[in-house]
Parts: sequence; structure tokens; C-alpha cells
Amino acid sequence: MKSPVRFERRLEQPKWLNWAIPVVSLITALVLGAIVLLATGKNPLDVYSRIFERGFAGKRALSGSIKTATPLAFTGLCAAIAFRMGLINIGGEGQFYMGAVGATWAGLVFGGDLPPGAVVIVMALSGMVCGGLYAAIVGVLRAKFNTNEIITSLMMNYLAAIFLNYLIYNSTSYWRDPESRNFPAGKPIPDRADWNFYEVGGIKIPLSFLIAILAAAAIWVLYKRTRFGFEVGVIADSPKAARYAGIRTTSTIVIVLALSGALAGLGGAADVGNFRGLLDSKGLQMSGYGYTGIVVAALARLNPISTVVVAVLIGGLTNAGFALQGPDFPSGLVGTLQGLILFTAVAGEVLVKYRIRRNRQAAAVLA
Repeated sequence: MKSPVRFERRLEQPKWLNWAIPVVSLITALVLGAIVLLATGKNPLDVYSRIFERGFAGKRALSGSIKTATPLAFTGLCAAIAFRMGLINIGGEGQFYMGAVGATWAGLVFGGDLPPGAVVIVMALSGMVCGGLYAAIVGVLRAKFNTNEIITSLMMNYLAAIFLNYLIYNSTSYWRDPESRNFPAGKPIPDRADWNFYEVGGIKIPLSFLIAILAAAAIWVLYKRTRFGFEVGVIADSPKAARYAGIRTTSTIVIVLALSGALAGLGGAADVGNFRGLLDSKGLQMSGYGYTGIVVAALARLNPISTVVVAVLIGGLTNAGFALQGPDFPSGLVGTLQGLILFTAVAGEVLVKYRIRRNRQAAAVLA
């Protein structure tokens, strides 16, 4: 039996849908969340007001949300860059780890000699190189051997986690603090290697968040205003047509994945320089920034600028969940709300690409 409705692909996408669908998706998620809250005996207005108060209202809350959002912005950009070409890079987590390893090494080696500004640059570049090279392995396997990048990038997350544990817990490496014998920990970077915080209107903004904004703007220009971005779009739409047009798909795949990993690696460098101050194996693995970044990229519809905004939204929700967790506030409530936002955003993406049409033949049969 035919369905009474059918999906018809839009030949042209109205511009107003690009902003209307995300807004409607968010409102729908809040409505669905309110239904869940009512079913569990909670007052939706009270819960939402508490989430907003702890996540976004006030200078202290907003400062904390921006801090949490910073790593998510980098991993979100990591996922968005690859997804725009049709490459599913699930390895942002491992690339984030490798960036943290490279940046910590640079901070330990050069933190006592170079000026603070130069140390920041070296740490950032080291993180990008380590993350980019780690992701380039996935790119080479995909381009040369047609290996599924989803599987390889995911498996390399576990390899990176094992490498982290080895450096801190199972060896006397350069990254491990020699004084932490009974309770292994990373070696703290020198004070001169710490990245700055800037206070704007009473809100503390980490230097790495400003770098994330610049990175997002650079990626937008790269994809929208350059020949490379045009070639990436052609490959995403039709790899066969791209090869026929003379575009080097093999090298482009490697470059895109390496660039994707470099941004995740930059996030790892930011995590060490601006927040932790050392290579924290357990803390990095518990954070799950790489996996959450995929959600951020999906909610932002792979737009680099929107990725930073969505990262702040998710960061605020996450902070609110930690702050409000207690007997009267279930720990999974914020996670449920994040899942509903993702679900409605994906459903809204379908409506951007397709319109719903009534199937007249099926309607006549049902009549």
C-alpha cells in the first residue's frame, strides 16, 4: 500500500529555510522536552528557567559556558569540515588527544625559554601538526585503498587513548611528572606556557575561544570564496563528475581530513594551554569532546560560524546539568534535552532538502 504522503526533493532551497528550520527545530525540542518533564511530574517552566539561569544568565554562568564551549567549537569544526565533503570523520576524539600530546611537549620544551606569545604559537602549531598527521593516516587509507573512514577513524580513537595511558600510567615518559609515583599524573607546563584569559564586560573569555572564532571565519572563507572550497563541493556532490573535470580527488581527501584533524589538534592544544596545564589522560577521555563535537556540527548544519554559536549553547546546557544535578533534578535530563535538539535538527534538515507532497493516488485508494 502506498503512503498517503511522499517526499519530493527541492530543486531550489529557499533562503529563509536556512534560519527558520533551526529555530523551529529548537522550539519543537523544547516542546517535546516539556512533555517529558510533565510526564515525570516536573514543571517545564521552572526547569527551563533554572537551566537558563545556571547556563547563560549572569557573567559567571556565561564565562563557564564559554569555557566549556571552547573545546567543543574545535571538535565541531573538525567534524563539519570533513562532513561537508561527505567524509565521516569520527576520529576527532583521538585527534584531540594527539593535539594535546603535541602541545604539551611544546609547552614543556619551550615554555621556559621563549616569550609567552611565541610559546602559544608553538604549542598551537604542534597541536595542529600532531592532530593533522594523525587524521591524514585516515585520509591516505580512504584515498589510496578506499577504506571506510568511519571505521578507521573510530578505531584510531582507541589507539590514541591507549597511547595517552601509556605516556602517563605505563611509562616514565617526558609527559609524566616524575614526582607523581603512587598517583601518576602529567607534568605541569611552565607558567609562561599558560594561555591568557581576557575579561570583557565582566565575562572571562579564554584566548582559545577567540582562536576558535578566527578558525571558523577562516574555514568559511576557504569553503565559500576559494577554488579549493569549490572543488570540495563538487567532490561532495559527485566524485565521478569531479574526476571527469580533472579535480584531484585523492589529494583533496587527504588534505580535508588532515585539516579536519588539525582543528581537533588545535582544540587539544587549547585544552592544555588554557585549561588543564598538563596532559591529563583520564580527564581527556572522560570529557568526550570529540564525540560531542559531532553533535555540535550536526546542529550547526555544518556551518563553521554557526558551529561556534551551537558550541556555546551545548556548553551552557552541559554546565547547567552539572550545576543542577541533585535529587530534584535528574542527571540525565540535560542529556535528554540535547538528544531531542539533535533529533529535531536532523528532522528539520530533511525538510530543508525535501518537501512533503500528498500522494493523490494513495489518498484515492484510502478513500
